[in-house]
Amino acid sequence: MRHRRSAAVSAAALLCLAGATGIAQAQPDSLYAPSAMVFSVAQGDDVAAPTVVRATTVSCAPGARGTHPDPKAACAALKSTGGTFDRLLSEPDPDRACPMHYAPVTVSAVGVWEGRRVAWDHTFANSCTMAATLNGNAVFAF
Repeated sequence: MRHRRSAAVSAAALLCLAGATGIAQAQPDSLYAPSAMVFSVAQGDDVAAPTVVRATTVSCAPGARGTHPDPKAACAALKSTGGTFDRLLSEPDPDRACPMHYAPVTVSAVGVWEGRRVAWDHTFANSCTMAATLNGNAVFAF
């Protein structure tokens, strides 16, 4: 009887150990939540079928990298939004005069930001308005 009890305890201990090992292996290799984004600038206002003019990638955790010309500055700008990508937009530069013609340009950000799925876009009346509104914004400076 004593032998069966110790065998049962040993078997239970092995099952717990095996379960704990499985849980430990399921955890991510990094302490940082994933942040990998694709940014694009497209002609038109049709988000479903855009005509992409240019695009770039940024991964911010654990280090800044990607095809973006300045991934460190882009990651810093993204972090400053607190996850609210509308904060990438600013008031248009009042000293910049833009034509009043409609030739829409749409910027978008798609991917994962701090472990959360993101799909954001904004359409401007034309490329001049886009440049005036995103002036100094490192994210779309590509």
